[in-house]
Amino acid sequence: MASGAISSADTSSWTPERNKLFENALARYDQGEPDRWLKVAEAVGTNEEEVKRMYEVLLHDITLIESGKIPIPKYKKNSKSGRSSGCDNITNQELRLKHLKLDGE
Repeated sequence: MASGAISSADTSSWTPERNKLFENALARYDQGEPDRWLKVAEAVGTNEEEVKRMYEVLLHDITLIESGKIPIPKYKKNSKSGRSSGCDNITNQELRLKHLKLDGE
């Protein structure tokens, strides 16, 4: 998918919970996994075409963040634990990307 074809409309129907399922499935099913996209789609509750499209959106977002064109999102504090509900700092962000196999290694 060309980066120009990616828009916020592509992600508008995905809830944070669904996005979390997607990210966890990507971490679980490595690039070498047979039928990776089918397994990710089943974990998210959608079809292969949609998860492939969302993967392209994710890669595009990562490129924008890494290039400094958009800032790393600030996450709200979880009132019960006092910890961030997302990544606590860049180290955790890098760790999450590594687990998702999106760190370029």
